[in-house]
Amino acid sequence: MDIAFAKAGGLVPAIVQDDQTGDVLMLGFMNEDALAETRRTSEVVFYSRSRNRLWKKGESSGHVLKVREVRVDCDADALLVRVEAIGPGVCHEGYRSCFFRRMEDDGSEKVIEQRTFDAEHVYGQEKEQ
Repeated sequence: MDIAFAKAGGLVPAIVQDDQTGDVLMLGFMNEDALAETRRTSEVVFYSRSRNRLWKKGESSGHVLKVREVRVDCDADALLVRVEAIGPGVCHEGYRSCFFRRMEDDGSEKVIEQRTFDAEHVYGQEKEQ
């Protein structure tokens, strides 16, 4: 299958979803190499835009994402990666999901989830992004 990496400068968004619950856990980006490595290892690998390199989710935390299924959208320019999340969370701020805040009608934000792990203990100074 040809993924349209060229549409967005070599990257496609990769939405990560819990295979059991359907919860959206995070959004990352993949280039061709990240997708190939994800398929080879059956663990999610992203392209880190801030570090300009491949980044395996969990390389510093141990909270890896085991791939159960990869789906491609109708335009072949976005991926849905259904996973088994190993560990208490995927968010570098200590939450199970990166989507732990809700935007209120007045534009403010409200935290709607509880932290599932101590991010500072897991990551120290360098947090996964």
